[in-house]
Amino acid sequence: IDALKPAFNAAFDAWVGVQHVRFGPVEQDGLGLSIEFWPDPKGSGAKAQRALLLGDPAALLPENFPEQSVAARGLSGLERLLYPADPLPADPCPLIRATADDLARVTRIVNDAWVSGYAETMLTAGQAGNSTYLDQAEVRQVLFTQVIAGLEFALDNRLGRPLGSFDTPRPERAESVASGRSLTNLRLSLRALRAMVETLTPDVPKTYAAFDHAIDLADTLEDPVFSGVATPQGRLKVEILQQAIIALRDTALAELGPALKVGIGFNAADGD
Repeated sequence: IDALKPAFNAAFDAWVGVQHVRFGPVEQDGLGLSIEFWPDPKGSGAKAQRALLLGDPAALLPENFPEQSVAARGLSGLERLLYPADPLPADPCPLIRATADDLARVTRIVNDAWVSGYAETMLTAGQAGNSTYLDQAEVRQVLFTQVIAGLEFALDNRLGRPLGSFDTPRPERAESVASGRSLTNLRLSLRALRAMVETLTPDVPKTYAAFDHAIDLADTLEDPVFSGVATPQGRLKVEILQQAIIALRDTALAELGPALKVGIGFNAADGD
């Protein structure tokens, strides 16, 4: 299993680089959740995986595995198998193979859909026959919304979940605790969001400065899985980073939106 961990981490790095793009092909049929189902507050993924480990091997066949719970699949599913907190009840190798094959299938669908059609849909906004985007402003709005939603995901989930409350910190709720990726995911996400802004406009100096400040704080934080939130000093450091990302989000709302001549719209994280 140790030989699989570098490939797992490389795949997770790549996912975090595009995770904030929560529209288009990744929204179809819950494909994004099939790549990473997190947060999972009820622990449904572990329960579903246990059933798969102990159940009918036919469920792991390529034609059947996509019908299994998304909570048991994707990168979160692989993490539980490669970095188990407790001894697994059965040989994990068949489920690892099925999960990896399914993850490759899902990401190929998403990638191909972007390359073969959805990218052109965005580039031809406002042209005859394009009923998805009636003008280029709609495209700018959806991209701007992804930036803001990505920052809010960092605040609400990547930091908010382990912070919990002052009296009840919950470091065990951080993303990717088992593989030690919690802070790594936040760092990669901030860089990916900054790079996305660079593709949108160069004329937002305050937003870039706020990104750089938050990234510097994340880079200097020595708390890989946010376990420090359980101590007053460690919690303060994470809260300082949290405040920097709040300031970054507010700066982007005030500067980036007007620069693109758009406001924030709905996104996949809004639910119904």
